[in-house]
Amino acid sequence: MNRTDNDNNYIVCVGSALVDCIVKGFDPEPISASGFFAASAELSTGGEALNQAVAFTKMGKKVRIVCFTGEDHAGNIVDSTLKQHGIDISFVRKVPEEHTPVALIFTDDTGDRKSVTNSAHRYNFHPERDMSYMDGAAAVSLGSLFRAPFDDPQVVYEIVSEAKKRGLPVYADTKLLILSRLSLEDFRDSLSMIDCIFPNEKEGRFYSGKDDPEGMADGFLKYGVKSVIVKLGSEGCLYKDGEMTIRLPGLPVTAVDATGAGDNFAAGFISMRSEGRSIEESLRFANTCGALSTTVIGSAGGVRDRSQVFEAMAAFYDRS
Repeated sequence: MNRTDNDNNYIVCVGSALVDCIVKGFDPEPISASGFFAASAELSTGGEALNQAVAFTKMGKKVRIVCFTGEDHAGNIVDSTLKQHGIDISFVRKVPEEHTPVALIFTDDTGDRKSVTNSAHRYNFHPERDMSYMDGAAAVSLGSLFRAPFDDPQVVYEIVSEAKKRGLPVYADTKLLILSRLSLEDFRDSLSMIDCIFPNEKEGRFYSGKDDPEGMADGFLKYGVKSVIVKLGSEGCLYKDGEMTIRLPGLPVTAVDATGAGDNFAAGFISMRSEGRSIEESLRFANTCGALSTTVIGSAGGVRDRSQVFEAMAAFYDRS
């Protein structure tokens, strides 16, 4: 299995945990003076840190999450999910005066989505103030860079600096900036300490100003990031570092909801790299995790366990 001693240590997920209300097949034409129609509406836990944490447990990893919730019903839903999956919640900060973030997500027939956020998403907890959550860690994953609390360059710098002092690999998913005018230049010192960053195509275009995936990757590499994976949805992914470029196609699945697909992708890649597997095998595994996650509504149901992912990966890549 190419396991390493790090399998006995925690993968630490730092970032957001929330509740999604996923609405599929929303018809913008009102059916009455007071209402609209949608094909379905479902509640699901979400947030980059939570989505990755759950996916890591399905890969057989020990996981610790660092996040905040309010002491409310949505927070209880998050707590229940974390406990159900055996995730270490020692560093979940409960904030009685704040609301747990809740997102309203509209998905179309292709699985693409748009979300409605609220002020709770802006609550800036401070994971840099007590970084003992890195004790016994194998890797640190930030989800997501450029959103609170990682829209503060100093917060990001303090966390990645501590991880590097401890000899830990640092991974970072990304989000689009929505409430600030910061750029990659503002995060230059931190980016040079990140081992791998995972922008999707829209994010890559926004931060690099380029339209082609290689140009997007170069936009991050020039700031010292060790490697970049541009997630291309149904088109697969592109990996680039200082020595090589790998382009992999996506898997032919029937997508119904892309919520959390990028988080499952990142968790798949990090899981395989933590076992010492090659970059290409890790990319194939990650691509498969991302594709499987789109086949059900919500971020957690599509990927069941590592054996399912390996079987789907072999069926596609061994044949292609």
